[in-house]
Amino acid sequence: MSMLLEVSGVSVSFDGFKAINNLSFAIGPAEMRAIIGPNGAGKTTFMDIVTGKTKPDEGRVTWGERNVSLLGMSEARIAREGVGRKFQKPTVFEDQTVLENLLMALRSNRSPFAVMFYRSNRADLDRVEELAGEIGLLDSLGRKSGELSHGQKQWLEIGMLLAQEPRLLLVDEPAAGMTPAEREHTTAILVEAAKTRAVVVVEHDMEFVRRLDCRVTVLHEGAVLAEGSLDHVTTNSQVIDVYLGR
Repeated sequence: MSMLLEVSGVSVSFDGFKAINNLSFAIGPAEMRAIIGPNGAGKTTFMDIVTGKTKPDEGRVTWGERNVSLLGMSEARIAREGVGRKFQKPTVFEDQTVLENLLMALRSNRSPFAVMFYRSNRADLDRVEELAGEIGLLDSLGRKSGELSHGQKQWLEIGMLLAQEPRLLLVDEPAAGMTPAEREHTTAILVEAAKTRAVVVVEHDMEFVRRLDCRVTVLHEGAVLAEGSLDHVTTNSQVIDVYLGR
C-alpha cells in the first residue's frame, strides 16, 4: 500500500532543545493512528510540522500519490492539499446555528468569488444533513452552537473539518473534558472517518486509545520509541519506563 503521508528523518530545535529528533512516521490513505507519549515528547510539534506551522531543520515530509514535498508550502496551501487539523479547544461560531456553521465550512472550500454569488442549493443542504448525521447533530441543526455541550461542540468542529473533505485529519485530544457517552460517540465518528481518509489522534487517555483499536505510535524526546497495537507498545519495557513508570 502506498503511503499518504511520509515523514522521514525530521529534526527541529528550539533554542538548542531538540523538540523533534530524527523522526520518521508514515500513514496510509485510509488508516487510523493514535500518537501517545509523555508531555514534551513532541506530539504538538509533530502536528505543527505536518501542517506547515513549524519548518523542520532537516528531513522530508512527502504527501500523496505524487510524493510532493509539504515543506515549501504555506499553511493555507497544505490545508488545500487536504490536511485538516482540529485543535483541543473547539472553535465554532457560537452565535451561528449548527446548520450555518456546517454551511460556512462547506463554502470555505470554494474560491472567494464563488462564495460571493452563493445561493444555498439543495446539494449543499443535503451534504450538511449528511455531515450532521455522521456527527450525531441532525436533531440540533437549528440550535445556536453556543448552546451545545462541550462534546457536541467538538463533534461540530469535526464535522466542519470533514466538510472540507480532508484526506488527513489530525485531531488533538478529542476525549478531553467529555462524558463517557460523548467519548464513545467521538470514537464512532473517528472510526467512521478513518474508513475513507487518514486520521491521526493525539491522545493522553489510554482507555480512549484502546477503543480506537488502531496502530499506536509512541513518541519520546521527539522520536518514535515504539509502534504497534496498544497491547504491544504498553508491554514494551522502554515505554513502561518513560510513560507508565512515572
